[in-house]
Amino acid sequence: MEQRTVGRSGLRVSRIGLATHTWGSHTDSDEAAVQLVAFTDAGGTLVDTSPAYGGGAAQRILAELLGDLVSRDDLVLSGCAGVLPRISPAPAGPSVPEPEPARPTVDTSRRTLLRQLDRTLLELGTDYLDIWNVAAWDPRTPLDEVAATLEFAVRSGRVRYAGVRGFGAWQLASLAAIAPISVAQAPYSLLARGSEGSFLPAADHHGVGLIASAPLAGGILTGKYRDGVPADSRGADEATAAEIRHRLDERATRVVDALVTAADGLATSPLAVALAWIRDRPGVSSMIVGARDIGQLTGVLAAEALELPRAIAAALDDVSARTE
Repeated sequence: MEQRTVGRSGLRVSRIGLATHTWGSHTDSDEAAVQLVAFTDAGGTLVDTSPAYGGGAAQRILAELLGDLVSRDDLVLSGCAGVLPRISPAPAGPSVPEPEPARPTVDTSRRTLLRQLDRTLLELGTDYLDIWNVAAWDPRTPLDEVAATLEFAVRSGRVRYAGVRGFGAWQLASLAAIAPISVAQAPYSLLARGSEGSFLPAADHHGVGLIASAPLAGGILTGKYRDGVPADSRGADEATAAEIRHRLDERATRVVDALVTAADGLATSPLAVALAWIRDRPGVSSMIVGARDIGQLTGVLAAEALELPRAIAAALDDVSARTE
């Protein structure tokens, strides 16, 4: 798998990264082990994790696989801090309505960031993270405090490169101007091209490399929703169904139809075409893709060898462009 330099840093990562957000929920430890071996055997290096994935189970599973199954030195581990789970109170009795689903609380104070970093390192059994991201923008924490915390984490050796997730363009620019930010992770796909407006230019200006998250738009760009909602899909999951169904609009239909047409002509899958399009976009260093099982991951890895003809890339660019 080809390795790319992230922004203007010296960090190099595989241009496809492995997401672990299904580990511990939809993917058990045995399946995770199969995925990790297949990914590294294909030359993949970037592995993305978080204390929030699987309620913390993803990090614990990854920790079990490091060393015995895959060498820590062969991986570029990306983690994050700054989001706390909010525990909803249990109902007092049968007459009490069910509480609303728990929502995360953002806290990027020095205390919380460093506490979560230390806990992540302890759980993973490693001395450092290759990439450590501030998980969200926190308007309550002074920007100077966040910047100083990132600098301290890098200087102490516990972090090699600092990054951000879930930031807007002006937020990224504000922090990158005073902190050693090398990486920015943001949603980017044929159905989510908002980053092209100001986020990517801001990242380029500050020498920050973009790692695209959700490049398959929750699975929509695989074509799985063309004939309905599969029972085992995110569209059928109560926790994510509303988000998926909201995005199944006329534009999504046009884009997916174009992907299917391109895939048929190239003898590949719509998934591979969608990933190849994102991979080749200016400013993209890598993309994080998750898979529930080895079958899905095999399809993802197939995108590495696909080279999109310019005419097809341009056609996808046109059909996915927003006109409003």
